[in-house]
Amino acid sequence: MQVMQSIITEIENKQRKHHVAPVTSGDTVRVHQRIDEGGKSRVQVFEGLAIRTRRLNSLSAVVTVRRIASGVGVEKTFPLHSPTIEKVEIVKRSNVRRNYLSYMRERTGKRARLANVDFDRAGVNYVPDPASEKLPEEAEKAIENAKAEQTEKAAEQPTSKEAVQTDDKEDSKKTDSDKDAAETAKTEKTKAK
Repeated sequence: MQVMQSIITEIENKQRKHHVAPVTSGDTVRVHQRIDEGGKSRVQVFEGLAIRTRRLNSLSAVVTVRRIASGVGVEKTFPLHSPTIEKVEIVKRSNVRRNYLSYMRERTGKRARLANVDFDRAGVNYVPDPASEKLPEEAEKAIENAKAEQTEKAAEQPTSKEAVQTDDKEDSKKTDSDKDAAETAKTEKTKAK
C-alpha cells in the first residue's frame, strides 16, 4: 500500500505546477487559458468572480469562476494544475465568509457587489521563473561583499552585556555630575539669600 502511495505522489509531483496563485473564494481572477484550434494555438482570458475553490493543496485543485457576459451568467471550472492554464492572476480581493458563493447567482447589479480588501497585488501574482533565477556574476559578488561587510560590523560591535555595562557606567557618571550641579545650585541660592 505504501509503495503504491509513494508512486502516486511521485507522479503527482511531476504534474504539479511549482507556483500557483493563492486564489480564494471572493477573488476576482483573470484566468489565461491556452486553446488549440485547427493547428493554431491562442490564449483566451476569462475574468470573473471565483465563487468556489476546491482541493487547493492537491493536484486536482479546482476554481469555479463566474462572470456576466451579455446579460447571461457564465461559469467555468478551471483545474489549476492543468497544462492548458497559462496563469491565474488575482485582480481584486473581497471580504467573504463562505467557501461557496452560490448566492451570487441570484444577484445582479449593485446587489452583487462585495466589500474590497487591500492586498499586495504584485506580490501575490509574482511567478518566479526558474530559468532566469540565476543572478549575474557581478550581482553575486556584490551580495557576497555586502554579507562580508555586515559580518565585520557585527564583529566590531560589543556584545549586549558589554554594551549594557558601558551604558550603566556612563549613566552613573551622568547622575554624579547631575547631583554635583544640583548641589552647587542650592549653595548659590543660599548664598544669595
